[in-house]
Amino acid sequence: MKGAVKGLVIGGAASGAGKTTLTLALIAAYRRRGLKIRAFKVGPDFIDPGHHALASGAPSHNLDGWMLSRRENLNIFARHACQADLVLVEGVMGLYDGFDPLGEDGSTAQMAKWLSLPVLLCAGARSAARSLAALAQGFQGFDPGLAWAGLVANQTGGARHVEILRQAMTLVPGLPGLPRLRFLGGLPRRPELGLAERHLGLITAQEGGLGAEALERLADWVEEALDLEALLAGLPQGDLPEPAPAAAPAKREPVRLGVARDRAFCFYYEENLRRLAEAGAELVYFSPLADSALPPGMDGLYLGGGYPELFAETLAANAGLRREIAERGRDGLPIYAECGGMMYLGRELFDLEGRSWPMAGLLPMATRMLPRLRTLGYREATFTRDTPLGPVGARARGHEFHYSEICALSPTPDLEPLAYAVGGREGALTDCHALLMKNVLASYVHLHFGSNPALAPALVARCRENKG
Repeated sequence: MKGAVKGLVIGGAASGAGKTTLTLALIAAYRRRGLKIRAFKVGPDFIDPGHHALASGAPSHNLDGWMLSRRENLNIFARHACQADLVLVEGVMGLYDGFDPLGEDGSTAQMAKWLSLPVLLCAGARSAARSLAALAQGFQGFDPGLAWAGLVANQTGGARHVEILRQAMTLVPGLPGLPRLRFLGGLPRRPELGLAERHLGLITAQEGGLGAEALERLADWVEEALDLEALLAGLPQGDLPEPAPAAAPAKREPVRLGVARDRAFCFYYEENLRRLAEAGAELVYFSPLADSALPPGMDGLYLGGGYPELFAETLAANAGLRREIAERGRDGLPIYAECGGMMYLGRELFDLEGRSWPMAGLLPMATRMLPRLRTLGYREATFTRDTPLGPVGARARGHEFHYSEICALSPTPDLEPLAYAVGGREGALTDCHALLMKNVLASYVHLHFGSNPALAPALVARCRENKG
């Protein structure tokens, strides 16, 4: 294992500053120089890591200072950064934004300090000049504990504009004992390079839009604006944290866990999948869009989130698989479903036009899409019932983000609608369902299994108990 690696955290002055585009451009540019890149994403986002993986050729992993402990974040980072020549960590929101406005939990700044990596600040500079220097001075002075790689201005208007910004940045004083925040260059406005978006953010990597030509254009864009050799040379060779020793391989009989993964279901934390495999699950991927039946010998199912509403017609037409999943669930097959996966297990899904599409019919409820955001935020779940993920009293942390809602929930004798007590930043939430029916557990909350190391082994154990 490598003991040291060069790395960089790409932080934004605010959401929308261009962090993702800059990160992908840097991955593409350094990769075509022959460097092995490993990428990470701060925060609970699923879409950006998918694009990182396409650009880098390797899975990207989430880091999060609120969902996960410092130790868990360092373990994830060390486990994968040791394989890299260069590590690029994309931040979340603005550099100092996190769980609440008074603390740094969950922020990019917190993660940069935990990882001991310098920050490259990406700031929008459209119509800005001397004001960029004021912004830079404020960001540098707000937390003297951060190390800085420099500042990149995005959305610049041409060479003359970049030169004005460069001159203005000479006004930024260095902090005592620290060098002045360097101006590394300006990225010109190139609207055609932006990634397509929809209601939950960018178009997913599984749906295309980031092919080889697009990555080449991004690499050209950043190479023309920044001195990438100087940036790389100026990065310190940081020591990697020592990861926790890997768990001993499970000696019990493995189980076959079906994981729904296609364009409709693609929101999974890579760490969740790793932990399930470590606990003894053979992960078998299948597509509710394309497969007419489940893979043979399934001992359990994991249905992640995604965009079932965009593919509702295709999902509805695949009636054989819908029926099989419902029948297996009624027979006691352990099934864990999050957000879009939960929507798929319901009776029907109503799209924005009010059209009804039949889903699996396993859970006695329906969901409908809304024209605006329904819920967004971190969540802490305390189990109020014994579930496939753990017993009463177990706790886990995760995130919730959706434009849909449960619009019809029919009480039945075998359904427990509130298997979690859920809290958010404002306290207890009374409208956050966690549906439990036999061995089926479904909720809008995406739980991170690193927040409670017992979750993955519990799910695998439940699958093993019901094997055959």
